[in-house]
Amino acid sequence: MKYIRILFFVTCLHSFSQNTTEKDSITQLEEVILIDALKSKTATGITPSDVISAKTFQNYSPVDMVSSINQIPGVYILSGALNTNRITIRGIGARTLYGTDKLRMYYNNIPVTNGTGSSTIESFDLENLAQIEVIKGPKGTSYGANLGGAIILSAKEAIGKSTNFSNNLTIGSYNLIKNNFSFNHNDGKLKMNLQYGHTETDGYRENNNFERDGFLLNTSYRIDRKNKIALLLNHIDYTAQIPSSLGISDFTENPEQAAFTWGASRGFETNNQTLLGVSLEHRFNANLKNATSIFYNYLDKYEARPFGILEEITKGYGFRTNFEGALHIANKDAAYTFGVELYKDEYDWDEFENLYEENNGNGSLKGGQFAKNKEFRSQWNVFTTFLYPVTTDFSAQLGLNINKTRFDLQDRFNQGELNKSGSRDFNAILLPSLELNYRVSGDQEIFANISRGFTNPSLERTLTPEGIINPDIKQETGTNYEIGTQLFLMDDNLKVDITAYQMDIKNLLIREQVGDDQFIEKNAGKSKHQGLEIAMDYKILPTSSNFQINPFINYNLNHHKFVDFVDNGNDYSGNELTGVPKHKITAGLQNRLFSNYYINVVYQYLEQIPLTDSNDLYSDSFNLVNLRAGYRKKLSDKFTLGFDFGVNNLFDILYARSVLINATGFGGSEPRYYYPGNGINYFGSFNIAYAL
Repeated sequence: MKYIRILFFVTCLHSFSQNTTEKDSITQLEEVILIDALKSKTATGITPSDVISAKTFQNYSPVDMVSSINQIPGVYILSGALNTNRITIRGIGARTLYGTDKLRMYYNNIPVTNGTGSSTIESFDLENLAQIEVIKGPKGTSYGANLGGAIILSAKEAIGKSTNFSNNLTIGSYNLIKNNFSFNHNDGKLKMNLQYGHTETDGYRENNNFERDGFLLNTSYRIDRKNKIALLLNHIDYTAQIPSSLGISDFTENPEQAAFTWGASRGFETNNQTLLGVSLEHRFNANLKNATSIFYNYLDKYEARPFGILEEITKGYGFRTNFEGALHIANKDAAYTFGVELYKDEYDWDEFENLYEENNGNGSLKGGQFAKNKEFRSQWNVFTTFLYPVTTDFSAQLGLNINKTRFDLQDRFNQGELNKSGSRDFNAILLPSLELNYRVSGDQEIFANISRGFTNPSLERTLTPEGIINPDIKQETGTNYEIGTQLFLMDDNLKVDITAYQMDIKNLLIREQVGDDQFIEKNAGKSKHQGLEIAMDYKILPTSSNFQINPFINYNLNHHKFVDFVDNGNDYSGNELTGVPKHKITAGLQNRLFSNYYINVVYQYLEQIPLTDSNDLYSDSFNLVNLRAGYRKKLSDKFTLGFDFGVNNLFDILYARSVLINATGFGGSEPRYYYPGNGINYFGSFNIAYAL
């Protein structure tokens, strides 16, 4: 069946041969890319952010969104599998054991972070994205002011006035098959991007199969010069087996195996998720415009774990409205924004026994129910910014975000004294920010920021070991200070970005494992996050040349420490923050040859990571090399053809692509700290585009 699907999409490309009255050479299949000409920044005003798009994506496999994001200094995603990712930004989120929290994620400016702050980057297909923007730290006032910052995903849309089809088929090691079919139309008023993608792979490890189908519709219509309406529909349906983490002995001796209980139970998860959003843009006059979105997000998840089977349904909904305006004050043109974002969701979760040990080796078997819960979660964000040009070269931007969060838990299983129902209503928290930007000359600039951020504790982990909501747990808060510069040197062929920052965190939220699948969260002191981030990109030969060599290097230094941290009578003050590497380097060469050929080589170095709060155990550092080469050729006004070939982990090293912290071994077993990275593996792609 899978081969019939792929054949259908390829042959579809040849069935559209009618003539059109308007031709355009622009297609969605990019030619050899060494610049990011289509990048656009959505962060408000002078707020610094990092944007990656086609140039970065072309360094890696179409399956590998994680490596593209990891190229950004200060950001590191620990990835145990395609469905097991944990995003850290400047050390924020490193203490989360599973999944991503402490940041806010948006898809076309629609929030896709759930009511307790969890985000799933694996729910989105890299080939459906035009760009990824990262705001590091809480300075993104309009995007939630979370301590980790914000990640803004932008879906592809039709470019240029054209109608075209494209298809990209990728095959590779571990029986990887990925196909992405795209239809794009733009007639000046109507823009439509329709994509269908299918991915399947057996994975590097045992019990590591992954299969995903995804559908994206991103369309907009320009009603008149003042109004535009848009519709976004994104649907993902995937099933993924879970090999889980390994102890050091298993990791060293046989990294391809699954953890014993996860292999025996054939642990897996299924996710069926739909995001629907409708937005309207209206321009009142030359100095005021508004963008308003309403959205609905549905997730149906089933996860079979050795210690229990979890069934979840999440229904999220809300709206976001943002006004942007201009004012003339004291002979200066100032800019302002103000808006409101509401996100609410209902979360039903039931737990059942897993009787896999009684299932004759056939894996997970649903047993009796032992938990039934319903959560109601809501967050309000009210935000405003004011940007004022003090002089021609010096600008200041004030921002304020106000967050209000409420949780309500209903235990629908236990009765009487055993019932765990309760609620938590956090006080409104004020989160101000100040941005300064000074243009030295031309494109050379210096910027500075001071901002306050926060993190909510997750509802299910505000419970005490007895299962009662802890009324004393506080929101984690922090203040971010940073200063940086952006330089263009050597006739603008060398771009250099340098940022130094310090973030002081108090009421540090930590998670403690008190059972096989029982964790509690508590406040445990303070931490200080200091760091340096450097990104350099150089064009050795001019863009007009048939040969172009584009070296780049991105580096970050993390000097993150516990300032005041006492846990269970143990004083860890002064120790390195757990889960954060001190040094990360990503360097590479992007080379264009004869206009149609390219070869990209990327090197990554990651220093050892402290795995325990006592700093008595570290993961090993590693050096990783990936390679990708390809060919793009416009055969005619209508046809574009391309081939790609890549090698990941070129020198076949053993390394941990993700780790857990403070792992606990139960029943005499080793603590399972390590998720092995894939061994050497290969992929190849064939892509074709046809313009009507």
